[in-house]
Amino acid sequence: MSARKPAHRQLAAVNFPGPSSARNTEMGCSSSIPRLLFLLLSLTLSPAYLVDVYAGSEDIVGGGSTHLYGEILKDEAVARLRELGEVSDANGYLERTFMSPASVRAANLIRQWMEDAGGSTRWGTYMVESMDLFEDTVIDAGIFDGSLGIISAISALKVLKETARLEKLKRPVEIIAFSDEEGVRFQSTFLGSAALAGVLPASALNTTDKSGATLQDALKKNRFAITEESLRQLKYDPQSVWGYVEVHIEQGPVLEWVGFPLGVVEGIAGQTRLKITVSGSQGHAGTVPMSMRQDPMAAAAELILRMETICKNPKQFLSYDSQCNDATVESLSNSLVCTVGEISTWPSASNVIPGQHDANAVLCDSELSSQLKIAANAAIQRLTGEIQDEVPVLMSGAGHDAMAMAHLTKVGMLFVRCRGGVSHSPAEHVLDDDVWAAGLAMLAFLETHM
Repeated sequence: MSARKPAHRQLAAVNFPGPSSARNTEMGCSSSIPRLLFLLLSLTLSPAYLVDVYAGSEDIVGGGSTHLYGEILKDEAVARLRELGEVSDANGYLERTFMSPASVRAANLIRQWMEDAGGSTRWGTYMVESMDLFEDTVIDAGIFDGSLGIISAISALKVLKETARLEKLKRPVEIIAFSDEEGVRFQSTFLGSAALAGVLPASALNTTDKSGATLQDALKKNRFAITEESLRQLKYDPQSVWGYVEVHIEQGPVLEWVGFPLGVVEGIAGQTRLKITVSGSQGHAGTVPMSMRQDPMAAAAELILRMETICKNPKQFLSYDSQCNDATVESLSNSLVCTVGEISTWPSASNVIPGQHDANAVLCDSELSSQLKIAANAAIQRLTGEIQDEVPVLMSGAGHDAMAMAHLTKVGMLFVRCRGGVSHSPAEHVLDDDVWAAGLAMLAFLETHM
């Protein structure tokens, strides 16, 4: 979610305005009050469509702080997650890559659900006359990664619409869906969020997928004629954004281990991604003596083993500045991880490093984190009737769009428990009641902004 002044140059977004006095009559958004941004899920680099939500005249139904809204926040939310999980480009498993036909179908579903939350849709006109939305996943994905965030936020706002409380929000709220956070198709992580934050380099338009198509080609094929100039204009004005909140499955086992459905993220670990080419010599596998071979696969295997050894016992390899204390050293030693995700072989490879991506560590904002803690506790208290212990506070080892958005505004994240910590897999699973808890937490968070 986020808070900002809209313009025709936005990414795919849905806007739920606050007080009518703060609305811009051209775009149906605030022109002076910074807005709150909620991340929902990966979508596309494109102009925005906006949904303006107007509170109905019906009486507030069960609007007290103990109401659970299970029909919307649990039953409907779970049904929508499963429906979205059936939309795939592949038979037998979930795959929706950036700009694929299935991503278009999924986005149309999301658009319908946004409208069901009380909106009327109209399209931005900065780059094109009309657009579709795109929702993407990793290959052989689970149904909760990313999707849980968008459904939780839409469901919470639908509750406010059904209880005639949308107009009580102190500031407008935007629900934004970003493209290709994982970098699956174009190997450019945080594609949409980096563009919005103004940190996506123009060179990203020339990155290619496995078929040789560039990002710019893919956008043009789908009616988005983007240029370097229009890419720069996608950036939000930092003064127009109050903050950004991202809801995501934990993708780790800690919440399950401590027995708590929700956790607040205090920071996101930094990352470095390298694409390394190991050179060698081609020869006949049966006739070249071992002493004369230069096998790049064997060298790559040694490199991978060396990386694993370093990450398991990193203290002797790490260097620190004078401000690094023993606790920090111990934390670094216990949290350093490394992964080799893909290996391919090709004759006559050159000894170069063709690509590198760095993402600095990000600290979540203490104010947003405090509000999310209160919201999580309120949600669990509503569900159980009991006051809970302190909400778990976690570090995120996985990268999230919040890392890019931190260049623009303060960020906060809420984690939701997932079974076994499994993610990016069909085995990914979130309990129905934990989906409910996430929706209630988002509702409680929004209620603090009334």
